Amino acid sequence: MIESGAQNQKSFHLAGVVPIAGQPLELNFPWHDSLMPVGEQYLALERAVAECAAAGCETIWIVCHKETQSLVRERIGEWVYDPVSLKRGPYSSGEERQVPIFYVPVHPKDRDRRDCLGWSVLYGALTAYHLSRKLSKWVVPDKYYVAFPYGVYPPEVVRTHRKKISSSETFCLTFNGESVKSGEYLGFTFDGEDFKRCRRAVREQATATYDSEGNKLPLEKRYSARYFPLDIVFDSVIMEEQNAVELPWYYRVDSWETYRNFISSSETLTKPERTNYNEWNPIGHDGE
Repeated sequence: MIESGAQNQKSFHLAGVVPIAGQPLELNFPWHDSLMPVGEQYLALERAVAECAAAGCETIWIVCHKETQSLVRERIGEWVYDPVSLKRGPYSSGEERQVPIFYVPVHPKDRDRRDCLGWSVLYGALTAYHLSRKLSKWVVPDKYYVAFPYGVYPPEVVRTHRKKISSSETFCLTFNGESVKSGEYLGFTFDGEDFKRCRRAVREQATATYDSEGNKLPLEKRYSARYFPLDIVFDSVIMEEQNAVELPWYYRVDSWETYRNFISSSETLTKPERTNYNEWNPIGHDGE
C-alpha cells in the first residue's frame, strides 16, 4: 500500500512513471507502439522520458511487458540528464545530475487481465514505492508524475512548473479544457490517496471469470479492466483548476489517423540535447 504525504520533510522525491504496457494500439507496426518517431531521431517514448526529466523527477520508472524490455532499454538506456543541471559550453563541470531509469515488467497475474495503460501507471507507482522503501525511508516517493508516449506536446513546458510539481499541490496539463480525466494522454501528478481511490475504482468496475452470482461470463466480457480507458482509471484523481497548465498544442498519436494529423501539422519537436543512450560503467567483470 502506498502511503500518502511527505515521507521526508527535508527533501521531496518525485518519481516519474511512463506506461507503455497495455493493449496494443491500431498502428500494427513491427516495433512497439511507443517507438513511433515524433521528430528527427526522436521517438514517442523518448519524449515522455524527457518530460519526466523536465518535470524534475528524481527517478523514472518505465512500465513495459517483459518481451519489450530489452528493445526499449537498448534505445533509452539507464539514465538521462536533468536538463536544468546541464552546463552550457564545450566542457562539462561534472555537476550534471543523472536521473536513473528503471524498467518494471507487468506482474504475471495482471497480464491479459487488467493490464490497461492506466493500470500500468498504478503498478509502476506501487513498484517504485515498495522498492524505494526497501532501500531507505528517505528515498520513498512523495508524489508521482505521469508522462504518456501517446500524447505529443513540447515536454519542456513543465520545466517552469517544477516547484509546483514537486510539492503537495496538485498539477495537471490540459488542452482545450481536457485532461487525463477526459481520457487524454496529458501529464499529471498523483499521490498515495489518489492511488488508493484509483485502484479501488478499477477493482470495483472490473469483471473476472464469473459474475457476482457465480455465473461464468462469456469470453468477451471477462477481465474488462484490460480495456479500461484513462478516464475510468483516473476519474477520482483530485485536480484543482488553479493548478492546471494549458498547453499551446497537443496531438494524440494512438492511431494512424491521429498520427497522420500530427505529422502533417506545422508543429515540430526537437530532440533535447545530450539525450542519447547512457549507461553506468559496471563495477567489475568476471575474469576470462
